Amino acid sequence: MTVLDILKERGFIQQLTHEDEMIELFEKEKITFYIGFDPTADSLHVGHFLGMMVMAHMQKAGHRPVCLIGGGTTMVGDPSGKTDMRKMMTQDDIVYNGERFKKQMQRFIDFSEGKALMVNNADWLLKLNYIEFLRDIGAHFSVNRMLTAECFKQRLDKGLSFLEFNYMLMQAYDFLELNRQYNCTMQMGGDDQWSNILAGAALIRRKEGKPAYGLTFTLLTTSDGRKMGKTEKGALWLDPEKTSPYTFYQYWRNIDDADVEKCLALLTFMPMDEVRKLGALKDKEINIAKKALAFEVTKLIHGAEEAEKAQQAAEALFNGAGALDNVPTVSITSNMMGMKVLDVLAATEIVPSKSEGRRLIQQGGLYIGDTKVTDIDLILTDDLFENKSLLIRKGKKNYHRIVVTL
Repeated sequence: MTVLDILKERGFIQQLTHEDEMIELFEKEKITFYIGFDPTADSLHVGHFLGMMVMAHMQKAGHRPVCLIGGGTTMVGDPSGKTDMRKMMTQDDIVYNGERFKKQMQRFIDFSEGKALMVNNADWLLKLNYIEFLRDIGAHFSVNRMLTAECFKQRLDKGLSFLEFNYMLMQAYDFLELNRQYNCTMQMGGDDQWSNILAGAALIRRKEGKPAYGLTFTLLTTSDGRKMGKTEKGALWLDPEKTSPYTFYQYWRNIDDADVEKCLALLTFMPMDEVRKLGALKDKEINIAKKALAFEVTKLIHGAEEAEKAQQAAEALFNGAGALDNVPTVSITSNMMGMKVLDVLAATEIVPSKSEGRRLIQQGGLYIGDTKVTDIDLILTDDLFENKSLLIRKGKKNYHRIVVTL
């Protein structure tokens, strides 16, 4: 079984170019391939994790990944999947974010002894002479064909800047440059990158007269098509300072039943026989599969120790056993006593805003301990605390703890 078969079996592959050639390629040799990551934030998120899982499967099969940090492309901004132009970033911010990405990637990819490469496209894109670039690269692109690409079509009504229109050429040039420098013959990416990947593979074939291939993997979505990895505070980050290991664990523990098997296949290294067995569980038994998913994914991102702490905290809250030390905790000062509970929850960001907190109370979704909060104007008093600690529950399973400091 080739790695292509493994990726298909686990549900990663969406589209690929020159499939017959690619099958023969994987049967005969080890290749160098790349996936690009534009550092638009100071942490990777769970959508990036899907790409890193693809890289990890490929590396385990003996192929060499190139992690391309988009220090140059981020200065333009990828229009794919966006209805509005991305916020322009400073070069200092891009460099800082790129360094953060590198540290996180090293948890998943083995960079020792040439087993993988990490490069930054700023090294060649920022040095380009624009006129020479247009003559050398732009001549190979048809504007009519570019405008049929989904990443551009969806922006035409709202406005597509010429800055963003250059992104496809830059990404294609990345592939060409990596091919020349490292004999990189394949680009992989999320399915929203299909048009850009096609452009790069075609450019290499035209300019170099050599084979080049593209493959897209599925985007991480729920069974009803919604983008997965969003929490009430935004993205599900891989940085524990932005999304705690407990919150990360709880996200996977609480996903819809219909999404469990797919996530086990995509986001863990469990054998597929075990994945299918867990995915077939029904009713209450599906919680066994959800616990396995939450633990395995949290272990990959944060390590076994943090995964065990998160699991213990969850068991403590669900079953009344274990320690509560790892439940997300916020501290308040004693002068906040006497304030409305709603104001305290908003101030500590347990709820995103007062309006969200008010809606949560009105819908019967906020609890102090096991007691439902029904009074929007409830005052925070000593009577609500036990040993200066207050357990807040949102919905069925989302817990926070408030402690009082001097």
